Amino acid sequence: MPFINDQFGHNSDQLARQTYAQSAARISRFKFLPEQVIATLRARIVGQRDVMNAIEDMLFTLKADFGDKTRPLSVMLLMGPTGVGKTETVRVLAEAMLGSADELCRIDMNTLAQEHYSAALTGSPPGYVGSKEGQTLFDIERIKGSFSEPGIVLFDEIEKADKSVVRSLMNILDTGKLTLTSGTREIDFSNTLVFLTSNLGAREQADSLKSYSQGWRSALRLKPPPQSEILDQALNTYFDPEFINRIDRILPFNWLDDGQLEALVDLELMKLNKRLSSRQAQVVVSEGAREYLSQHYDTRYGARDIARRIRVELEPKLAKAMIEAPEKKEFEVTLQSNALVV
Repeated sequence: MPFINDQFGHNSDQLARQTYAQSAARISRFKFLPEQVIATLRARIVGQRDVMNAIEDMLFTLKADFGDKTRPLSVMLLMGPTGVGKTETVRVLAEAMLGSADELCRIDMNTLAQEHYSAALTGSPPGYVGSKEGQTLFDIERIKGSFSEPGIVLFDEIEKADKSVVRSLMNILDTGKLTLTSGTREIDFSNTLVFLTSNLGAREQADSLKSYSQGWRSALRLKPPPQSEILDQALNTYFDPEFINRIDRILPFNWLDDGQLEALVDLELMKLNKRLSSRQAQVVVSEGAREYLSQHYDTRYGARDIARRIRVELEPKLAKAMIEAPEKKEFEVTLQSNALVV
């Protein structure tokens, strides 16, 4: 009876899968799969294991769908130096969950550096131009999301905004609602993932690491203070306690080190090949050329330093080669006499 037993086993597996799918559908209205989303993030964001673990926890909690309906789905502050993947993490998350890295509402907070700019978020007060229209920088449709998909809003470089602008966000973080100052409209953030990014403490971290890597501290093999303490001090110096208290998770991003350069180069080359795919072309980069692109890496600028070198040193040569040989589909990049050759 082996055939019958095999068939019975197959049917049991099918039934188990159907039961699991039905159970998952009952407990969550969201269609994203946490395992797939976090796998995409881990593949695209380099050197941030602890951050990825925290986001994974958030994704499973969100999928279970038993959160407080009177506030945003989650509020996360991503802290760290420039070029380590803070903004890119949110963009990749949007791509994995919603299908596009641009399917989010991004507010560039460095454009709101003066007190009166708070009206750009909350609308003009009654009696001022535009008050009746209830105009705001918020993309309301992307904030609302849908029944099966959350909205995503990113307040990028929040410390660059005037403190009155930051305080205007407190109701969003606390109640998930923002009533425009005209009183005519209310924006609902209760189905929204709220992300904030900040470079606070990054310079102090860099100074601390530098001071302990040279001079008498280095000779005595003294260790620098925990980087989390530096970030906490910067955070508490700048933000009011009641603002910090409304944040669910504060996630410090690590500085990228030399051991991660190969992965950074590979990621940037992958992005380049993705752009080239629209021309049915691709680049194949030799090991020597890849090593060259990672040389003289400046930790102050993170992944952006690698991306800049590819834009400046590789892309112009590639462009000339493509124009000279428009029928060619594969371009090999090698290193000759300490220069890239396509």
